[in-house]
Amino acid sequence: MTVMKQYFDLTTLNWTLSGYRPEHWAAGASMELGSRLRPEIAPIPMSVPGSVQAVLRNAGIIADWNYGLNSRSCEWVERREWVLEAMLPDEWFVCADLSVNWEFDADGIDGLGAVFVNEQCVGCLDNAFMPYQFDVRTALRSSGNCVRIVFSDQPAWLGQIGYTSRMSLNKPRFNYGWDWTPRLVQLGVFGSVHLTASKGGRIEAWRGYTEFDPASGTGHAIAVLQCLDAEGMTVELSVRDGDRVIGSMRAPAGQMDYRLELLQVEPWWPNGLGEARSYQLHILLLDADGVVVDQSARAIGFRHIAWRPCEGAAPDALPWVCVVNDRPVFLQGFNWVPIRPNFADVTDEMIRQRLETYRDLGTNVLRVWGGAVLESETFYAECDRLGILVWQELPLSSSGIDNWPPETPEGVATMCEIAESYVARRQHHPSLLMWCGGNELQGSLTGGKQGIGLPVTIEHPMLAAAGSVIARLDPTRRFVPTSASGPTFTADESRFGQGLHHDVHGPWNHTGDLASWKKYWDGDDALLRSEAGMPGASPTDLIRAHADGHELPADATNPYYLHTASWWLQWDTYGAAGGDLNDLDAYVQWSQSRQAEFLSIAARACKDRFPRCGGFIGWMGHDCFPVPINTSVIDYDGRAKPAAWALRDVFQNRPINSTAPPEVADA
Repeated sequence: MTVMKQYFDLTTLNWTLSGYRPEHWAAGASMELGSRLRPEIAPIPMSVPGSVQAVLRNAGIIADWNYGLNSRSCEWVERREWVLEAMLPDEWFVCADLSVNWEFDADGIDGLGAVFVNEQCVGCLDNAFMPYQFDVRTALRSSGNCVRIVFSDQPAWLGQIGYTSRMSLNKPRFNYGWDWTPRLVQLGVFGSVHLTASKGGRIEAWRGYTEFDPASGTGHAIAVLQCLDAEGMTVELSVRDGDRVIGSMRAPAGQMDYRLELLQVEPWWPNGLGEARSYQLHILLLDADGVVVDQSARAIGFRHIAWRPCEGAAPDALPWVCVVNDRPVFLQGFNWVPIRPNFADVTDEMIRQRLETYRDLGTNVLRVWGGAVLESETFYAECDRLGILVWQELPLSSSGIDNWPPETPEGVATMCEIAESYVARRQHHPSLLMWCGGNELQGSLTGGKQGIGLPVTIEHPMLAAAGSVIARLDPTRRFVPTSASGPTFTADESRFGQGLHHDVHGPWNHTGDLASWKKYWDGDDALLRSEAGMPGASPTDLIRAHADGHELPADATNPYYLHTASWWLQWDTYGAAGGDLNDLDAYVQWSQSRQAEFLSIAARACKDRFPRCGGFIGWMGHDCFPVPINTSVIDYDGRAKPAAWALRDVFQNRPINSTAPPEVADA
């Protein structure tokens, strides 16, 4: 094949990182001396993808934020100006035609700033939730080309407590500090980066999805293409099973939608129900002579998702029984957050290990929480392979003081762009279950925009607009405005039996005894528990390794515990039970056993009510920071806590046995 598009991988280059005081890099030469201003941090070799923080830590310039109170001493990094720089090999341009289309493409850059090629600014970095594509043709020369990614002024605060209505939509919020991670405002590149040279016709953008009829075993593959400079050209669409072509078609390149119908395929099944079967969707763009001028391919799967009302649900309740290929499925799994605050440094192997652990625990759904980012292509590909459904949220989350989404025209327009980009990049994955507007977006029960208790509805301007985008682009998947979607945020025990608890969050802790906890879950009438948890301490070896001498006492007098895990301290409950807060081994054993017992009661109560209850999704899955205690069931190193073993028994319908570890791989 002759393909008229070339890719030059910028991640293979020798990058360096330099640090400047604000505005110094942009100033060029000093007025007094007339010479170029030198960086405060001299150039350091770095790899891309990667984070600024990891480079500085590895060079000994900042402390390792994973130990003790060290993260506080790293916060100055976000207030400097950082330049990632690499020279482009001259051999890339020896025979290159600089008059053709040249573009800088980046899948993910986390931080505000700009991209320069030689001395020309080719584009601004203004939203970490969007990929970047910049025209660099006029900036390139035949040799001596330099590319720079410059991080400059970052938002001062996007963290857990504040006003959602005032939050900007350009950086992940959790990096500014949450109840399970301290502040570490990442700067870095977290996806692929390349130059693309193209001549003549090309596939500018495309997205694809499938439809499946379980009764006949037939599927349809749909591709929506945007081709440029393709007059007189042809698009070939094919679905393949390895080297075998299942079906193919050709149509003029001017067409937008292409459909391959009535394909005989095997269905994709969630974990525990059958094989997670996958195929490949191939796109070829051919010129008038049949020469391939551009091509692309993505993995797809065929499955049918429907939603039925829970048995006995109120007439106004959203349907929460998920039906996959005509089979009702109890949704059981966990809430997913990034594996590390510096997620630019997360490897494919780390993602694979976590997901295989979840698979082995019996997980069939992960909710990608709205305070972070669109999860990576590797994450989705692994969920495809393992049969794990993905509930993907847009980047909105609660803030404590007000939890109301922005309503400005600019904010609504930005969220619509993000929603369109999310769909285009992940729609083809069979693991993608549904879309959600964000985490815990709500107002007061009296109708005010401040307060808690009443989740926002699809009538909110931002969520209505984003929902409309998703309905238009991804018609086979549902969209809910927020989680919990209500009509009440949490489930009040005094109001069980009144039909008020549909999709709810909580509880996340319990200071009472086991009998009162069991009584609550025995009376539960919620249709879906999309967040529920219980604190459990990290293993003693992890606490001792990272506390930097602050592992005891395990109470509110310990600055390390307040710095990393202040929400989840159990010192009062443990003390009331006669526990010794200066005996770390005894405290951890008590805390982990309590978490396992309490979570297994909650999850089993929900599963026993199926189909009156549609699912149980624990908050949260894994730690992204080595906290001494959290609601996670998998620790920072990727090891399952006893609570994970207990939930495995519930998810896999085994007798409870939380004393033996699950057959999962440790990190």
